[in-house]
Amino acid sequence: MKRSAPLAPADGLIALAFAAAYVALLLATAGDLGYARDEGFYFFAADRYGAWFQALLEAPRAALDPRSVDAAWSVNHEHPGLIKSLFALSNLVLHKRLGLFAMEGTSYRFPAMVLSGVGVALVYLWGTQARDRLAGASAAVLFAMLPRYFYQAHLACFDAPIVTVWALCAYAYWRSLRDGGALWPVLTGVAFGLALDTKHNSWFLPIVCVSHAVGMELRDRIVARAIAARAAPAAVAAASPARPGGVRRPLAALAAMATIGPLVFYALWPWIWRDTLPRLREYASFHLNHEYYNMEFLGRNYWTPPMPRTYAPVMTAATVPVVTLVLFVAGLCAAARERLLYPLACAAARLAPGGGRLALAAERALAARLRPPADDPGGTALLWFLAIAAVYGAWLSPSTPIFGGTKHWMTAYPFIALFAGSAFSGAVRRARAGLRALLLSRRARGSRARAGANTARAAALPRGPLVPALLGAAVVAAPIAETLHAHPWALSSYTPLVGGAPGAANLGLNRTFWGYTTGAVVAYLNEHVPPRGTVYIHDTAGPAWEMLLRDGRLREDIRGVGAVAGADFALYHHEKHMLGQAYQAWVAFGTTSPDHIAGPDGVPVILVYRNRAR
Repeated sequence: MKRSAPLAPADGLIALAFAAAYVALLLATAGDLGYARDEGFYFFAADRYGAWFQALLEAPRAALDPRSVDAAWSVNHEHPGLIKSLFALSNLVLHKRLGLFAMEGTSYRFPAMVLSGVGVALVYLWGTQARDRLAGASAAVLFAMLPRYFYQAHLACFDAPIVTVWALCAYAYWRSLRDGGALWPVLTGVAFGLALDTKHNSWFLPIVCVSHAVGMELRDRIVARAIAARAAPAAVAAASPARPGGVRRPLAALAAMATIGPLVFYALWPWIWRDTLPRLREYASFHLNHEYYNMEFLGRNYWTPPMPRTYAPVMTAATVPVVTLVLFVAGLCAAARERLLYPLACAAARLAPGGGRLALAAERALAARLRPPADDPGGTALLWFLAIAAVYGAWLSPSTPIFGGTKHWMTAYPFIALFAGSAFSGAVRRARAGLRALLLSRRARGSRARAGANTARAAALPRGPLVPALLGAAVVAAPIAETLHAHPWALSSYTPLVGGAPGAANLGLNRTFWGYTTGAVVAYLNEHVPPRGTVYIHDTAGPAWEMLLRDGRLREDIRGVGAVAGADFALYHHEKHMLGQAYQAWVAFGTTSPDHIAGPDGVPVILVYRNRAR
């Protein structure tokens, strides 16, 4: 088996730089981003977990009593405990003890930011090791500069962390196929356990890995049998990758996922330490039978099945930068041509009749035009494709809820970026070859003196950094601009493919959800709300509103209330199914005109109504 080339020490430093730069950018842009509704629930859960951690240090025996464990960990047990534990520890240690954050809310968000930075670094390392450094770097930037992912990477939620841990498990599995020893299968099992304790998206990982192992086995058998029928034994050996010790390595990684993974999951979630099976059934049932929330799509509000099967592909096309999508499609097609066409041709040749001049001529033509792909024991392109297909496949069912928008398939985004980075690297190679051919052709037409100069230029210019630098700048400019422009309105952001935010609003695509855009109107509220005034907070969760007060972003005397009647001001987060909230404000305040409107590119997303009578 061909082992993976070791990464250069510089690659580790580059990956670290990617991670640090991304975390720094997230921290720098967190101050004007409001808190999502779900974050408020996780703040409360993290506080309960944090109190338990403190009790564990002070009185371990009492803290480990089942009643104490249940009192703390039954809070928000709809989701596993790993990431909320990190939120709690970050708040306890980094904020309350060390005072590293000016705003308390950032301390809860910091672990997800760090994990998001690790995800960007992982994409760089995987792309570099599987393809080359240029592919890794471009994939990392394209992944980091996805507007909706950039938004999620700020939050004290699980959606960005599961993207990283999901990709980490897939990467460890991939390394287990390429490298010898027991380390990577064990790490695959550990990473799977961490994914299980992060979010239920992890349930797709065994589907991907088992499908990949089966696909690799089928590919090897098809190619080996086809060559065996028409070639020498040496060719058969070359077509069948050797497996040290006669053991098929996917079995080791899959066995680790089935054994080590559940053990890690169990150890890190105290809520399932007691009544394990009933509680696991309750956890699984919550997600397998999840209630449906409202979501607007193409002008229609969906809140019960059947859900639109086109939701995931349309929303991906409408929210992922176009250059990233184009490169992804190019990379996917290139991988299919290289990795799929030859095994299919081998299978066709084996099934073809042995006699007849036409069949013989066809086989010779295929042999002349197609070559076996380069040795790739990890089945890289197949694994990347399956990681995307398994996630998006869930939306082929009309019963799959769409209420979470793009966050529910974000685990596919690292692999989309890796295909895109591979395509970019190939484009740079072709550009260099084209430049070299152009210069050499000019030399052939010129004088001998000019030929010498052109030869030097042909040798130096295409191999220098100029070509990848110029092409790279052209490729990443739009995603960077779109991502930074979308902040802090990323759930309202859409690409030029649908006309941006205004075009998406005209098409009836959802403008916002989660009530986080309250953060965009705090300056207005601080200026206009009278002392001890009241604000109807609409879709903002109470704990999320309280965090704005604890951060000092809102005046401490401003009170959030749960009813429009009698309030001084009313927030309205625009969603199609919530229009009734705006009507209530009109009736209660005697006006249809908002006092303040905020949103991207002139699209109303959050409106503030003022009770002039008060």
